[in-house]
Amino acid sequence: MNRIRILMLASAIIVQCITATAQDIVTEYLGEKHAMMRVHKSKSLLLIPIEEKEDNAHLDVIADNKLVHSLNARLAIDKVDYYVPVDISAYGDNVLLDITFQNDRHKTGSIKSFVCWKESRLSDDFDTSNRERFRPAYHHTPAYGWMNDPNGMFYKDGVWHLYYQHNPYGSQWENMSWGHSVSTDLINWHHQPEAIIPDALGAIFSGCCVVDYNNTAGFGSGAVVAFYTSAKSSQKQCMAYSTDDGKTFTKYSNNPILTADIPDFRDPHVFWHNKTNKWIMLVSAGQEMRIYSSSNLKEWKYESSFGQGYGNHDGVWECPDLMQLPVKSTSEQKWLLICNINPGGPFGGSSTQYFIGQFDGHKFTCESEPKVTKWMDYGKDHYATVSFDNAPNDRHVAMAWMSNWQYANQMPTKQYRSANSLPRDLGLFTDGKEVYVSVLPSPEMSAARGKKIKNLADCCEVVMDIDAKPADIITITLQNKKGEKVLMTYDIAGNTFSTDRTKSGDISFSNEFPAVTTAPTHGVIRQLRIFIDRSSIEVFDADGKMSMTNIMFPNEPYNTLNVKSNKKSKIKQTIYYINNEK
Repeated sequence: MNRIRILMLASAIIVQCITATAQDIVTEYLGEKHAMMRVHKSKSLLLIPIEEKEDNAHLDVIADNKLVHSLNARLAIDKVDYYVPVDISAYGDNVLLDITFQNDRHKTGSIKSFVCWKESRLSDDFDTSNRERFRPAYHHTPAYGWMNDPNGMFYKDGVWHLYYQHNPYGSQWENMSWGHSVSTDLINWHHQPEAIIPDALGAIFSGCCVVDYNNTAGFGSGAVVAFYTSAKSSQKQCMAYSTDDGKTFTKYSNNPILTADIPDFRDPHVFWHNKTNKWIMLVSAGQEMRIYSSSNLKEWKYESSFGQGYGNHDGVWECPDLMQLPVKSTSEQKWLLICNINPGGPFGGSSTQYFIGQFDGHKFTCESEPKVTKWMDYGKDHYATVSFDNAPNDRHVAMAWMSNWQYANQMPTKQYRSANSLPRDLGLFTDGKEVYVSVLPSPEMSAARGKKIKNLADCCEVVMDIDAKPADIITITLQNKKGEKVLMTYDIAGNTFSTDRTKSGDISFSNEFPAVTTAPTHGVIRQLRIFIDRSSIEVFDADGKMSMTNIMFPNEPYNTLNVKSNKKSKIKQTIYYINNEK
């Protein structure tokens, strides 16, 4: 997609494109499920119309009698919901699209009447101006299309690189490739061309990137090496490398580099282990994590597996991460193993569990009892959490997909679908005999604070300093003029914090969406940080002992904040507007 010019304009406008003449696009009908479009290439992009309720059609793009690209898209039958671009700039003057509809189309009338034929367009530009009232202001979202897991995140030369599971041809899961965005402050993200696209080995599923400063792989000192899952009839691990700081990638000629005889084998995560002087790879394999080692990133040796009998096993284990962190107020270092799971989350659907223990370069040993399950976040919408490679100052910065597989495809947006969580710096703390992960909004979020404001805004941070009285119950209500509200409750004696979004706005798209989520607080909360951004609320204990991520879809912004205390705890609140460039 390197010819697409991303136009991020402030006002919401309709896609502007050049109408094709009859000679530009000619459709030929070969049956009730089969058609061809002959495109005389007068422009660089073919804009195809999408209708989300329809089934996928399969499109083969053919140039000079060669198959050059394949994709699935929900071509418009009755009406156009939006357009998506197919880049035809690299091909000759004439391009052929061979289009097959997957299911029986007789119920929709003659194939000749489908609106997709007359509404297809040619253009040199694709306008991504925001047309969605729920699009966040200071969270990362794709310019257009579907997004799920964050992938391949790394930091290099002052730039944070975020790749993500992306469907460039619609706002539901399909056509998995790696989208790409960059930032210098973890808040304002700038969209880049698609980084890694499907090939003969399959779709491009989740993975990671490392910066190979010592040229262990032979691609050059400082090369960025990506690891990802190729998914087709089976799932196998592949590699690509970049010598231009992650802008473009060359796929390794001897892919795949790692295979297994199980159906769920994906999401490689790689890091350098100093004590063994080896690269370590974790791969999710069914309901365990397999650990491999390598000296050159190309040949991998199996070391061990972790997972049998430990934690939650109500779903498939996915998207692992492993890192060493200091334990707060001690001289100890322990290892954190992140294990995302779907389904099996504490409130249904997908979520992020983790384990604390030791890792010697060969084997991870969990220090908790097998039955103990620890959750990184106690909202409904925190999944696929992974960290940035090579983060500065020994930081471990993580981001999550801010959604849930129970309803991700049904959320009330169409131009784009899904956002990422705020960046979070991870650490460890002790409560009783157990060690837990601490989750803090990254320092960049404090730097983004704008002016203090008196009333709620649709993109702001609310800071509450709490002088808590024993046995108090504090309620925090965010509400709009329509009566839609979010109720948060802090039970000091019960050591719990909860969020009720059952009356938060539009909840009609899924029976699984209305929910009350509850988190342990691991002691008294002295300060709460509440981040509000158009369609999400993220709540943190300022000491990092509790985090809760939930998306919301209010029909108008929450504009009133009401705080009540049964025992008259002293509460001071400050509201900051969040600065952003959008």
